[in-house]
Amino acid sequence: MEPTKAASPKRLSAYDPHYDPLVDRNPGQGRDYAPTYWVASAGEPPEDDGPVSADMDVDVAIVGAGFTGLATALFLAREHGIKAVVLEANQTAWGCTSRNGGQGQNASGRLYRSQWIERWGKPTALKLDAEIRAGFQTFKDLVSEIDCDPEPGGHLYIAHREKKMDFLRNEAKVMRDVFGYDTKMLSASEVREQYVNDADSFGAMHEPDGTGVHPLKLAFGYMRLARKLGVKVHPASPVQGMETKNGVHYLKTPGGIVRAKAVGFATGGYTSNGMHKSLDSKIMPILSNSLVTRPLSEDEIKATNFLTKQVITDTRTLRFYYRRLPDNRVQIGSRSAITGADASNPRHMAVLVDGLHRKFPALTDIKVDYAWWGWVDVSHDMMPRIMQPNASETVFYAVGYGGNGVSFSAHAGKRMAQRIAGKVDKTFELPIYDSELEYPNVFNLVRSQAFAPFRRIGQRFLYHWYHMQDEKQ
Repeated sequence: MEPTKAASPKRLSAYDPHYDPLVDRNPGQGRDYAPTYWVASAGEPPEDDGPVSADMDVDVAIVGAGFTGLATALFLAREHGIKAVVLEANQTAWGCTSRNGGQGQNASGRLYRSQWIERWGKPTALKLDAEIRAGFQTFKDLVSEIDCDPEPGGHLYIAHREKKMDFLRNEAKVMRDVFGYDTKMLSASEVREQYVNDADSFGAMHEPDGTGVHPLKLAFGYMRLARKLGVKVHPASPVQGMETKNGVHYLKTPGGIVRAKAVGFATGGYTSNGMHKSLDSKIMPILSNSLVTRPLSEDEIKATNFLTKQVITDTRTLRFYYRRLPDNRVQIGSRSAITGADASNPRHMAVLVDGLHRKFPALTDIKVDYAWWGWVDVSHDMMPRIMQPNASETVFYAVGYGGNGVSFSAHAGKRMAQRIAGKVDKTFELPIYDSELEYPNVFNLVRSQAFAPFRRIGQRFLYHWYHMQDEKQ
């Protein structure tokens, strides 16, 4: 049966560039998208089911209509016959999903595979690697169904300092010898001659798994597939409160109460305190800036020798992520402000522009056509969680990708769908599935919203330290 067609509200609330999930409880209602290149080039959004307009009873409510929420709803319908209702405060893919760099990598979280071994031992690391590989395959399978401008070929990990080459050599060896990846090391000249003339490069590690995508086209594809299977997607329907009575969850939205037998939270970097007790202060939202240039001319492509369209990151802790897009623009992103209130300060975007110019001196005068920022969901131990925090309560969450959510969010949605459907899997014994998000020890005394500024002081100190390590030593 074809889904009902109802358009989103024609009159959108203005985009708020200063929204900060650490201090703001309300993400808004029906706000317009951030002014990203992806929004400008994705085409018309798919039909949705309009805002919630009356009380309703549903089997499953998913909070958040980004990659994770839409993938969860899609897999619930496709693999378990459950037609979920997705509740979104603003527009489909309004948050992380329409503001990232579109880099799909065989990774999740911020830890390297050598760090997995250090933290959990080799047997668990091998099992986790198999799961992350399966996740990348889930992502590739969905990409193959959707017109989202995929650019496969691998991931180039650029050493921005000579001393970082030893780190990359060790990581490449671990990936080859322990996990069986066909990684290879490239000299500075090989990078510049065969891939891109990045003036910031001292060499690189190349790994074969990596795919760039148009993230908003991909999300819209998830939504179309899900709605064909009976999923309902309600924008402009923020969850303003939740309580549970006799096993039923009552989610308050401006248009009515949604009574659900199960709830899955997929709010990513836009997870505000007060959403649900299991998520309060468990995610540190971090701002990331991104820009997209005008299309490069043939002379500029020659001057930069930008031969590759593979996804690229560098070895800075405050890393740059960048690539040449299918229409020959350059997209580059990195860290941004500490707080939402300071996000529009030009000095933060200047850091990004300076990074572009250092890497590609020939592009010093190139026009920037699009610039934006958005929140990234970083867990305090740098790894994601796909959890049912309380076995007696049908509440679930999938968050904490740390900037590596473009690809793994697809598999996280698949796994959260399994958990919501009550399926048991040996994979759920892995660390990302069998332990809750936790408070970091340093924040034990500053968990509440009132102490958010103190956490930001710590972040400011760390950023200064990382900058010194990245650029001065």
